[in-house]
Amino acid sequence: MPLPVDDALPDLLAALASGRRAVLVAPPGAGKTTRVPLALLKASWRGDGRIVMLEPRRPAARAAAAYMARSLNEQTGDTVGYRVRMDSQVSARTRVEVVTEGVFTRMILDDPELAGVAAVIFDEFHERSIDADLGLALTLDATALRDDLRIVVMSATIDGAAIAGRLDAPVIESSGRAFPVDTRYVPPDTSLRLEDQVAKAIQRALRDDPGSVLASLPGQAEIRRTAERLAGTVAADTDIAPLYGQLSPQEQDRAIAPAKPGRRKVVLATSIAETSLTIEGVRVVVDCGLARVPAYDPATGLTALETRRVSRAAADQRRGRAGRIEAGVCYRLWSEGQTASLAPYDRPEILSADLSGFALDLASWGITNPAGLTFLDPPPPPAWAEATALLRRLDAIDATGRITAEGKALARLPLHPRLAHMVHRAGVEGDGETAAELAVLLTERGLGGDDIDLTHRLERFRRERGGRADDARALARRWARLAGGGRKNLPVGRHLARAYPDRVAQQAGGRGRFRLASGRGATLEETDALARERYLVVSDVTGTAATGRIRAAAAIDEATIVELFGHEITSETTLAFDAAAMAVRARRQRRLAALKLSDDTAPVDDFEAAAGLLAEGIAEGGLHRLPWSRDQLALRERASYLRATLGDEWPDLGDTTLSLDTEWLSSHIVGRTQLSAITADDLGAALDALLPWSKRAELDRLLPSHFDAPSGSRLPIDYAAQNGPALEIRVQELFGLDRHPAVAGGRLPLLLVLLSPAHRPIQTTRDLPGFWRGSWKDVAKDLRGRYPRHPWPDDPVAAPATNRAKPRGT
Repeated sequence: MPLPVDDALPDLLAALASGRRAVLVAPPGAGKTTRVPLALLKASWRGDGRIVMLEPRRPAARAAAAYMARSLNEQTGDTVGYRVRMDSQVSARTRVEVVTEGVFTRMILDDPELAGVAAVIFDEFHERSIDADLGLALTLDATALRDDLRIVVMSATIDGAAIAGRLDAPVIESSGRAFPVDTRYVPPDTSLRLEDQVAKAIQRALRDDPGSVLASLPGQAEIRRTAERLAGTVAADTDIAPLYGQLSPQEQDRAIAPAKPGRRKVVLATSIAETSLTIEGVRVVVDCGLARVPAYDPATGLTALETRRVSRAAADQRRGRAGRIEAGVCYRLWSEGQTASLAPYDRPEILSADLSGFALDLASWGITNPAGLTFLDPPPPPAWAEATALLRRLDAIDATGRITAEGKALARLPLHPRLAHMVHRAGVEGDGETAAELAVLLTERGLGGDDIDLTHRLERFRRERGGRADDARALARRWARLAGGGRKNLPVGRHLARAYPDRVAQQAGGRGRFRLASGRGATLEETDALARERYLVVSDVTGTAATGRIRAAAAIDEATIVELFGHEITSETTLAFDAAAMAVRARRQRRLAALKLSDDTAPVDDFEAAAGLLAEGIAEGGLHRLPWSRDQLALRERASYLRATLGDEWPDLGDTTLSLDTEWLSSHIVGRTQLSAITADDLGAALDALLPWSKRAELDRLLPSHFDAPSGSRLPIDYAAQNGPALEIRVQELFGLDRHPAVAGGRLPLLLVLLSPAHRPIQTTRDLPGFWRGSWKDVAKDLRGRYPRHPWPDDPVAAPATNRAKPRGT
């Protein structure tokens, strides 16, 4: 049967005969996937070389190979074969190999010259997967060794001119799709769930249009719920067929196969059906306009699936499924005006993906900087830095970015570097089979059930029966052989920690609440058995950093953590001030990144730091707590008073100023860890530093600490008194003194608080001579009556000073 692309084949062959590269743009249904490889078989430049064609997904690769084989009246694996993960059908006679993009990456890394390959075709390149971009860059680099190697980039919806410009290649365009498609817009009903809207549209299509229906949905859960809505509501001659990546090849082939005579089919598919699949009998497409795509967050190191609006290119690709066989109908579950708001093309995966596998592949190729290859979109520097940091942690590359022996071992395993590291290290320990089976569970969704505990899931997988489980176990055995094999049945958590050292998690804040080594928080339902574990290793977590939900994990014990990551565990002693005890306490913590493995009391060994904390804590609680002697307090008061009266050349020894910077104290209490250990001698040394001897002598001259009374008594002067320096003294000790006591070189008179023999205040004055001449007579008269045994002379200036009573008998 003629197909639209047939008219473009002569131009394509001519371009490849005169040059080495070409870009073919052909709309959905044009037949490029099955016509181009067979056309290249007849090219004279091919010789006996093979044609290798890349497909984004396994079902498309198998289906394309099978269709081409039938068109040649051959079996798959003869002239045309395929190689995909867990399955292949090729032989020595095979000249056209349809491979998935990841398989091609392994091929070219193993054989950079692509010996025996005449041409590489990149089909459905519009999806811009990271494997496709990498495969194209490596193939372009390989042409330096193989100037006869042809490269063809094909897509239905792609900016052909932009890609051709980067490749320096001509663009060949095919005519429109084989059959027209009537597009019908069905504005969404926001009151309904997505699966209800899709089910209503399918029921309408089955009622109004003949033929089978292909409905595009974001994921497996939506497919299951839509199938539940349709059950019992469709005619008896209509079959419901799910189609998604986790189904076995046999189940996928049944969904792709045409409906039996007299029956109709409703295929509920993820974006797996956007590629070069032709589902026979389908002439109606129901497109919800959504897709679930992986999104990598460098901040958490996690890749999560996000549901997003499709691009216009993807929407056109989906619509084209309806016009493959005959004129068809496409129901779009959005308004016509919303189409213009869709992004023109899918965002290249290289701009938002985890680049660690990509970086390891480049290191295997001998590239330490992606700028050394031709990429349509260069990888973002932050994601590249994150990827290379992980590879260094896995010992896959050295500090210069060059691949190590460990990295070469990881590169031999067709796995993400995390899982390759897990399987390889397990092989070294003699348990490669267990780790390889675990790697299969982590990469092939649906195997072993959906238990959060991967230990239980692994046990179930080992008992599971069916073609997909058998193929998965066979794949695990191949990986295990590459890693050295062995089955010791070591704990799952031990293996998982090799892959996810940053996701070792510790219970924090109660049952079911965990903190990952990366610092992210994650939770489990409290009723889950894993919720009571002290430590887990988490392989899958969804949600934000604050509200992540653990979807897959395994328990691990602290001894294993120490064994595996002892070189990363840090021990740190921290000091803190205990305000209640007025003491510095030490605690020793052992940490693995953000995890606190232990936190115990410890002796204080950093005495300088402890002295600083102790001084700060005392200052906050109040310097009055210190064991100041009376003389030290007086000294501080005199210095502060002198500063207030004579200026800033004198230090401020008041509590407020001394509390602002406690170094004056900390430097003199090194070795002390609590307030009670500090002595007056420590404080004396601190005051000596604050007030050097030269200043102290001047201070004593200007503001003496004591007053030498005429009676011979030595009495302290109160410089902290509210009304200035004051002296409390019994009045008879001042007899004979005809001038007022003063300080500061006589410039500052003391406030005299004159006391009775019983030390009760009788008068205050700043003019002692005036007191003697004035009110003394009245005061003396009163005192004679109250204290007859003491002398109260009429002329106190002429009387001798005394601190005693009159002798008996006088």
